[in-house]
Amino acid sequence: MKQNYINGAWVDGATSSANINPSNTADIIDHYAQADAQQAEMAIAAAAAAAPGWALSNIQMRADALDKIGTEIIARKEELGTLLSREEGKTRPEGIGEVARAGAIFKFFAQECLRLRGDKLPSVRPNLDVEITREPVGVVAIIAPWNFPIAIPAWKIAPALAYGNCVLIKPAELVPGSAWALAEIISRAGLPNGVFNLVMGRGSVVGQAFLNDRRVNAISFTGSVSTGRMVAQTAIGRMAKVQIEMGGKNPLVVLNDADLATAVNCAVQGSYFSTGQRCTASSRIIVEKNIYPAFVAAMTEKLAALKIGDALAAGIDIGPVVDQSQLDQDMDYIRIGRDEGARLAFGGERITGATQGFFLQPALFTDCSNDMRISREEIFGPVASVIPADSYEHALALANDSEFGLSSGIVTTSLKYATHFKRHAQAGMVMVNVPTAGVDYHVPFGGSKGSSYGSREQGTYAAEFFTTVKTAYCGV
Repeated sequence: MKQNYINGAWVDGATSSANINPSNTADIIDHYAQADAQQAEMAIAAAAAAAPGWALSNIQMRADALDKIGTEIIARKEELGTLLSREEGKTRPEGIGEVARAGAIFKFFAQECLRLRGDKLPSVRPNLDVEITREPVGVVAIIAPWNFPIAIPAWKIAPALAYGNCVLIKPAELVPGSAWALAEIISRAGLPNGVFNLVMGRGSVVGQAFLNDRRVNAISFTGSVSTGRMVAQTAIGRMAKVQIEMGGKNPLVVLNDADLATAVNCAVQGSYFSTGQRCTASSRIIVEKNIYPAFVAAMTEKLAALKIGDALAAGIDIGPVVDQSQLDQDMDYIRIGRDEGARLAFGGERITGATQGFFLQPALFTDCSNDMRISREEIFGPVASVIPADSYEHALALANDSEFGLSSGIVTTSLKYATHFKRHAQAGMVMVNVPTAGVDYHVPFGGSKGSSYGSREQGTYAAEFFTTVKTAYCGV
C-alpha cells in the first residue's frame, strides 16, 4: 500500500482504496492510503510549524531542490507517463508528454526562486525610502483534479515551494498514483520536514479539513463548478486567499475562409483528444454556413479513422473515459442531445474492447443551437456540438454567449478577423488556428466569467497568488 507523506515521514492512512485502470477494470494498480480528519490535522500542524523557517530559507537551496525534482521527473518520463495513462486513461504518448511538462514546470520555478523582484521607490516625503517586496503567503492547500494528475499538481506545488510556502496537497481520489510518485520524488529533494505534505483521502474529509482550518492561509483548487463555488465561499468566509479553476464550454469558431484541414485538426484535437476530459476542450464548434457541409463531412471522415482502445496500446488515438460515473454522464448527455433535436452525425456508442474498460466512441452532434443543454453545460467527455453561424459577427456572439470563459478559438486566414477575435473573445485564453486545448507551461493559465476566480496560474504570474506584497518605509 502506498502511504501518505506527513511531516517528513510515510504514514499509513485510516483506510485505503484501490486505484483501478479504466482501460482494464480487472487491473488494480495499487492501494493508496486514505487519511482521516486527524491525519489531515497532523499535516496542517506540520506545515504551520515549518512555515516560518521555510519562508526565510535560502533561495539557492530552494532552486536546487526544485531543479533536482524536475530533473528526475524528466529522466523518468516514460515510466511515469505509463503510470499516468494506466490510471487516468489518456494515451501513453499524452501521458509521457504531461510528465515532461511537469518536469519542465519544476525547472522553470527553480529559476524563479532567483528572480523574485521588488521595487525601491522614493517617497513623496523627504528623508524616506520605500521598499516593496513579495513574501510567501504561508501554508497553501492544493486540491487537484483527476484529468491532469501530475501536470496540475506540478504547476501548483512548484511555485508554492519556489516562493517559500509550505504545501498540503490532496490529489483526486481517482488518480492517486501520479501524485504519490511525484510526492516520492519531492520527499528525496532535501526539503525540511513539514514543508511538503501529501494527504490522500476524500474531499469531504481531507479537503474540508484544509478549508476550515485557519492555519491554512491559501487554497488553490481545480475541479468542478459546484465544488469550486463551495470552496470559494468557505475560504472567503474566513478571509483565506483562494484561487479557483473550474469548467469551460469552449468555442472554436470556423470561418468560411478557414483552411479546412487546419479547422478539422483543431476541432478533433481540441474536442476529443485526452477523451475530451479537459477544461479547455472545444465542445462548441461554431461554423459559418458556407463551409458548414464540407466541415461536417471532413469531421466525420476524420473521426471514423480514429482508433479507440487501451491507453497503453500502440497506435491508439483516444483512450477510455476515466470511470463508470463519467461514462454514465457522457451517455446521459448524448441522450439529452438527441432529445433536444440535435442530429448525432457520428459516434456516441459504447465500444467493447479486448478488456473491460470505459470506452466510448467520440460523439459529434450537428444542427445544434446555442441554447441546447449540450451546448451550454460542460459534459467533460468526447462529445462536441456543431452550431451554424450566419457571419463572423454572429459566430462571435455565439462564442461569447456562455457562462464560461476559459479558452476560445478561431480558425481563419483573415488577419482582420483574427485580430478582432483576439480582442473581443470573452475568454482568458484565445487561440488562432490552433486547438483550444494545449498551453505552454511558462505563460499564464486561467479564464473569465464562471471558469476562474482569483489570480492566474503558471509562469511569472503565479507570484500573484503564492506571495503577498509588503510595503516598508525607512527614514534616512
